[in-house]
Amino acid sequence: MISDVSISKTEILSNNWYTLRKITYTYRKPDGILREQTREAYDRGNGAVILLYNQEKGTVILTRQFRLPTFVNGNESGMMIEACAGLLDADQPDDCIRRETEEETGYLVKDVQKIFEAYMSPGSVTEILHFYIAAYDPSMKVNDGGGVSHEEENIEVIEMPFPEAFDLIGKGGIKDAKTIMLLQYARIINLL
Repeated sequence: MISDVSISKTEILSNNWYTLRKITYTYRKPDGILREQTREAYDRGNGAVILLYNQEKGTVILTRQFRLPTFVNGNESGMMIEACAGLLDADQPDDCIRRETEEETGYLVKDVQKIFEAYMSPGSVTEILHFYIAAYDPSMKVNDGGGVSHEEENIEVIEMPFPEAFDLIGKGGIKDAKTIMLLQYARIINLL
C-alpha cells in the first residue's frame, strides 16, 4: 500500500486540445522508504456515457463514428461502435448525458439512472466516467442526432437488437470499453 504522496514538480508538456502533464512525486512505501517517480497524466476532463434501451422492442441505441487513436493503432477503418458519451465540460453528469444524448442520437431523455462511475485508464488518464442507462421510445425522438456541426461530429445512430449488440463484443465488432461495460451490465441485471 502506498501512502504519504507528495507532488514536487508539475510541467505542462502539451495544452493543445487537452492537458498533458509530467508530474514528479514522492511517496512513502509501507516499509518507510521514500521513492521518487515521474509519470505523465493526460487530463481531458471527466465524462458521462449512457446505454439507451427499449425493453418492449429489446433494442439499444448505439453510435458509430471515426476515432483517430484507433485508426493509428490498427483499426483499419477507424470506425467504432459506441454508447453515446461526452465530456462534462461545466455540466453536472446527468445534465451532460441528457445533452449528449439529444445531440448524438436525437432522443430527448429525461429520466436517466446513474449506475456507477469508473476510471477508464487510470495509469495515464485522469478521467472519471459516469455510467447511465435510460429507457427510450419513438416518441422521444426530437431530431436526427449525428452530433453538433461546430464540433465537426459525424455520428451515425444505430438501433439494434440487444442480443446482436452483445454478440458483437465476442466477434470484435464492439471494442469500446465503456460500451462493453454497459452491455455487460444490461446482461447481468437482465435489463433486456
